[in-house]
Amino acid sequence: MHTTLISAADLASAMAAQDIVVCDCRHDLLKPGWGREQYLAGHVPGAVYVDLGSDLSGPPLTDHGRHPMPSAQALQALFSRLGIGAGQQVVAYDQRDGSIAARLWWLLRYMGHDAVAVLDGGYPAWLAGELPQRGGEETRAPGRFEGVPRPDRVVVLADLPHVARLIDARAAARYRGEVEPIDPAAGHIPGARNLPFADNVDATTGRFLPPQRVRTRLLEACDGVAPADAVFACGSGVTACHLALASAWAGLDESRIYVGSFSEWCRDPARVVATGPEPGSL
Repeated sequence: MHTTLISAADLASAMAAQDIVVCDCRHDLLKPGWGREQYLAGHVPGAVYVDLGSDLSGPPLTDHGRHPMPSAQALQALFSRLGIGAGQQVVAYDQRDGSIAARLWWLLRYMGHDAVAVLDGGYPAWLAGELPQRGGEETRAPGRFEGVPRPDRVVVLADLPHVARLIDARAAARYRGEVEPIDPAAGHIPGARNLPFADNVDATTGRFLPPQRVRTRLLEACDGVAPADAVFACGSGVTACHLALASAWAGLDESRIYVGSFSEWCRDPARVVATGPEPGSL
């Protein structure tokens, strides 16, 4: 069973031996239709498309960020539609570094399904291996997903005063408030430390760095707080999941996610938005 990352070669071998649910999660935050267009043009054979906006986000329930977390009922329906059964291996991929695919990875694990991995290096890694691709829309026969949610994995706005260490996964310039392309305010939640998710992968290939290097970065950001007591955030609860995946890849306890993240925090002008660096940020 693959529970963190899988290489393109290993995925191809596994697909030849068993029924694997492969999910194409490619998405561009500034061009919502881009991912599906790319999927239709070419994808891993048998892969189904999973959209960040309509599938991996839902009406506000636990949070009011840009990508609210779907309800447990919505996730059960989605995963059943995708043909995911008990214990069935799932592999998610996106356009490169796993930043979108990690959201599906985390939601499945939140629902108690641990047999899920992210394709290391994304679709480019598949193509680099000269593996087959297919165009057009594909579907799977529905399954019966019976996962049970793990509410202890989720942090909501009211929990933030009790969080031992909040770690923001966004790029440093966004965290410091020097630029903000999406949200109405620029900066970060006061007290949050910065650990850019992109620094956990190779800048050229988009593949994860060795586990020990990732582990060192995460422990430095936690700064004495147990990883299980830390909380990951970002702009809207998407790339925060990438840090959770990195934590699992590094052999650490999975931290919790504040899904509402900065996009929920900055909705209320009465909440203070911090700018500049915070002590302990990497």
